[in-house]
Amino acid sequence: MDLGWLTDTTLFGNSALRWILFALVALVATVALRSARELGRRRLRHMVGRTRNIVDDLLSDLVSNVWTPVLAGLGLWLGSQLLELPSGLGGWLDTAITLLLILQGGMWGNRSIQVAVRHYRTEDGVDGARRTTLAALTFLGRLTLFSVLILLALDNLGIDITALLAGVGIGAVAIGLALQNILSDLFASLSIVLDKPFEIDDFIVVDDLAGTVENVGLRTTRVRSLSGEQLVFANNDLLTSRIRNYKRMQERRVVFSLGVVYDTPHDVLAEIPGVVRDIVEQQASVRFDRAHLKGFGPSSLDFEVVYWMLDPDYTAFMDTQQTINLALVRAFTERGIEFAFPTQTLHVHGLQGTPRTAGSEG
Repeated sequence: MDLGWLTDTTLFGNSALRWILFALVALVATVALRSARELGRRRLRHMVGRTRNIVDDLLSDLVSNVWTPVLAGLGLWLGSQLLELPSGLGGWLDTAITLLLILQGGMWGNRSIQVAVRHYRTEDGVDGARRTTLAALTFLGRLTLFSVLILLALDNLGIDITALLAGVGIGAVAIGLALQNILSDLFASLSIVLDKPFEIDDFIVVDDLAGTVENVGLRTTRVRSLSGEQLVFANNDLLTSRIRNYKRMQERRVVFSLGVVYDTPHDVLAEIPGVVRDIVEQQASVRFDRAHLKGFGPSSLDFEVVYWMLDPDYTAFMDTQQTINLALVRAFTERGIEFAFPTQTLHVHGLQGTPRTAGSEG
């Protein structure tokens, strides 16, 4: 059989043999790439079922979202390396493959944003307010992603984007200056959502203001104060302040003082720390720390007591402190120990120099 036609017949400057090889390589490459995609998809899905790692979920979704036309385009490009194409046709093919890859990158970027948002909502149970914030930030992320992809596509199509970038840059600076406060609050909202210094229903104190967080929005965070009114904080101002989050308190350190009169005997004074210790240790969810004669006050001998509440709830702390106070009153009464209160002693000297003393309460 005469096979000379394989080399003698030409099309666009390439023999029939080269075109056949081109077709075979393109077909084999496309099939191999699709097989690799399916194999990777199966293995990653099996891995996702055994772990809760977001990386596994992301890789599985990215592999599953490899677009078939992209695989076919890569197969054609590999096969075309065997051909000697005119410069115009070869450049057109390279541009087409680049645009397909840019499109695939856009699909991957969009899918990555979806997976990240889905994982965050699943893990943290995002409330309605934060869901609104996430939706806005997701929109901004996609807008940025597709803006970059469009610029890359225009550049690969031979369009000069230098002037366009300069105009966009100037516009972005102008918009940034005009919306400086709004953008700072928006990015502060992103920081609150991701870093979570506080969450809905947390009790926080900011400077001299305190209350329960009700809503975290794009620009403001709203807090219900103890007296009932709603406090509205700009997100940026809130993050630049020192926030005390009492909802995340694990233990509460309690310090209180009590005073007894100066006439209390020495041996009784020495017993008081032990009496206080016994009373505190009888309470539930309490760890005693110390009780000491702290110092000499103007009208009392002052003791300082420290203990830890293992339950951070404020009502539980107040109930426990009340029980301790009542027990101290009973114990001191049984031992004849007098609590001190502000008093003054006035010394009066008579005309003949005979001192007279009078006590007064202040």
